[in-house]
Amino acid sequence: MSSPALPSPPRPRSSLDWRVRFGVLALIWGFSFLFIKVGTEGFAPFQVTFGRLLFGTAVLAVAFVAKRDRLPRGARTWGHLTVAAFLLNALPFSLFSYAELTIPSTLAGICNATTPLWGMLLSLVALSEDRPTRVRAAGLGIGFVGVLTVLGAWQGFSGLDVTGTALALLASFSYAVGWIYVRRTLSGSGASNLALAGSQVGLATLQLAVVTPLFTSLPTHVELLPLLSVIALGALGTGCAMLLQYGVVAEVGPTTASMVTYFIPVIATAAGVAVLGEHLTWNTPVGAVVVLAGAALTQTRGPRRRTGRSAPATVPAVAGAPAAVAPSTAAPSEAPAAAAPPTQAPPARAGAARG
Repeated sequence: MSSPALPSPPRPRSSLDWRVRFGVLALIWGFSFLFIKVGTEGFAPFQVTFGRLLFGTAVLAVAFVAKRDRLPRGARTWGHLTVAAFLLNALPFSLFSYAELTIPSTLAGICNATTPLWGMLLSLVALSEDRPTRVRAAGLGIGFVGVLTVLGAWQGFSGLDVTGTALALLASFSYAVGWIYVRRTLSGSGASNLALAGSQVGLATLQLAVVTPLFTSLPTHVELLPLLSVIALGALGTGCAMLLQYGVVAEVGPTTASMVTYFIPVIATAAGVAVLGEHLTWNTPVGAVVVLAGAALTQTRGPRRRTGRSAPATVPAVAGAPAAVAPSTAAPSEAPAAAAPPTQAPPARAGAARG
């Protein structure tokens, strides 16, 4: 007679309700575009990015030491983490900083929401197990119609800084490429999500430490507000946001947690208009809604091709949104920032970056 199976131990829950943490996470990532805008008023874009990564690494390092975690092992893993750090942190963070020199934070936040569209498009080419469906293809088309609406294509993009907008869209594209990369290369590394995310952000900090002095000079004076914005951007938008994301995914799962993606452009737009006084025309919010609708459709699950092996699991490190997160060793995952141990949805189907 077989003995009854023992129930699995319950997952640890935070004393703070997950809905509250979810809301805080959405606010942090939504305000990240405002922090970037204010930061560039006192620092060069590369300096904003370097400060963001430095303060984000500091927060993750404290958590890493507190949990007595271990660093990833193997030169191959560190090599892949270096590439992931460039694609998911150093490059998109810098691009958003440069973009916001000439475009409003509201537009940058909406461009960030196109990441799932790029991810779905790339996954059809790079991930053989992802099969396109009519709904997902329709979502892709609808999403890009939304982008054209935001940009006012029927007006010939008049009044729009093309370079700044292109940089913001390129940043979102970089997030999507990074998610595909870590999904294919960093599954099964044996390291924890926190170790991978912290190592990735730390490597990105080193990359900016090399690049920043080559293209910028120290400011002659430091203004308090831009400095506080950079500190908040790094400590909150890159460090604390990743830790919050770990907890939310662990408690309610990746599907619910990834819904934060759809609140980011809404909060970014509200913050830009209310706090910075940015001008908003009708096509911006209307186009944003269309973009989010298309992005939602691209995340519907379709049949998968059999490839003889299970799809690798990853958790990219984003702020899609603003905070790009490290890969995971668990099952497939995603959300703009790092995700936690439980199973997660494929990166190509999740939103933001995190800016």
